[in-house]
Amino acid sequence: MEQPTSGAEPADAADGGAEALDRPLPEGVRRRVVALVAEAFGGLTVAELPAQLRQYARFTPTRRAKFAGNAMAAALESDPLFRRRIGERLSHAQPELAGALEAGAPPAAADPVDVAAAAYVLRPVGWVKLVEAAGEEVQRADAERVDEETRRELGQLREELERARAHTRAEAERLRAELDAARKESESLHRKLRSALSEVKRGEAALRRSAVEADAQRAEAAAQLSAAESESRRLKHRLGEAEAALEASRRAAREGRSVEDMRLRLLLDTVLDAASGLRRELALPPVTTRPADSVDAVEPGRMSPKDIAARALSETDPALLDQLLALPQAHLIVDGYNVTKTGYPQMPLEKQRLRLLGGLSMLAAQSGAEVTCVFDGAELAAPVLLAPPRGVRVLFSKAGVTADELIRQLARAEPPGRPVVVVSTDREVADGVAKAGARPVASVLLLKRLSRVQG
Repeated sequence: MEQPTSGAEPADAADGGAEALDRPLPEGVRRRVVALVAEAFGGLTVAELPAQLRQYARFTPTRRAKFAGNAMAAALESDPLFRRRIGERLSHAQPELAGALEAGAPPAAADPVDVAAAAYVLRPVGWVKLVEAAGEEVQRADAERVDEETRRELGQLREELERARAHTRAEAERLRAELDAARKESESLHRKLRSALSEVKRGEAALRRSAVEADAQRAEAAAQLSAAESESRRLKHRLGEAEAALEASRRAAREGRSVEDMRLRLLLDTVLDAASGLRRELALPPVTTRPADSVDAVEPGRMSPKDIAARALSETDPALLDQLLALPQAHLIVDGYNVTKTGYPQMPLEKQRLRLLGGLSMLAAQSGAEVTCVFDGAELAAPVLLAPPRGVRVLFSKAGVTADELIRQLARAEPPGRPVVVVSTDREVADGVAKAGARPVASVLLLKRLSRVQG
């Protein structure tokens, strides 16, 4: 229970202590109580303050009310000693109001909120009724204020409504006039639209007739164009065939003439060279031949039949190749990879080609014969950058053509009677070139001859 500190001690002990509010303080009264406590707070020492309020001792009253309002209200309600100390400060600050409350007759002209706040702090007899009365007065004042504001707002709304009605009437009149004008304009537009629709229908009918006529003309033109294009294609085809036939005949005539001329001239050169070679070989005097020279006999210094038989060479003797290449206009055709893979298969293909072509170049220089070396082009992964050596023709077979077929084509291209020597161990190649009149020899024969040249 609280200890009495003023002239109202018996009442506070007897009645005020037993009185209590059955509802929360009105908000206006609570704010006024917090303000009173914040004002009286500064007159107390730190020791006289509750522990939870000592941290606000150096705050100004405004900051106390802002930051410690809830804490001060809770301390005022729960700490009777703190409440009595605040009440003493309030009695010293407002002695008339405190005295009137102690006497039970609050001033009639006083603010109900101030009376209720002071009564809540001082707790005189009947303070609950004073607080409740103040709360009711505050509520009544709030209600009157709200009612006054409501009436004022209602008046403003009525004025705005009247202005809105006047504006609406004016706007309705304007819209009615515009509607009448729009109706008249719409009727005029409808008449124009009906006239335009009639014109459109007549135009559409004319357009359909024109479209039908245009379709018929287009169909006729398309048929004529198709017939003309067909005739043009037929004529172009016949013209192309005629030009192709003419060009083919011209090309055949040119090729036939050139090939035959080349073959004839080469055969003539071969015959002439063979005659000259025979003349040199036989040592026949050009104009001193006598009938006695035809008599079969052995003259001093001449070769006998035994000597001639002794001159026969084996198929593996390199001298045989020299004799063949010594023939007039001889043509040596070499199956390149067949020779290299027979003689030095362990080397890479590039080095095989270079070694063989180097030997053939020296052989061509020594013998004076035409030399052609053929390689299979199917084993090439990329174009070969190769400069053919002097005196040697280097050929690679095309895609889909083997080196064997290319060798047989070269042998068949030579005129009959020209000495053609083909170097290959392949039996099919040997048989094929033999049918074309060429002389096949084994690869080992050329390898032996080249080893002698390169050595």
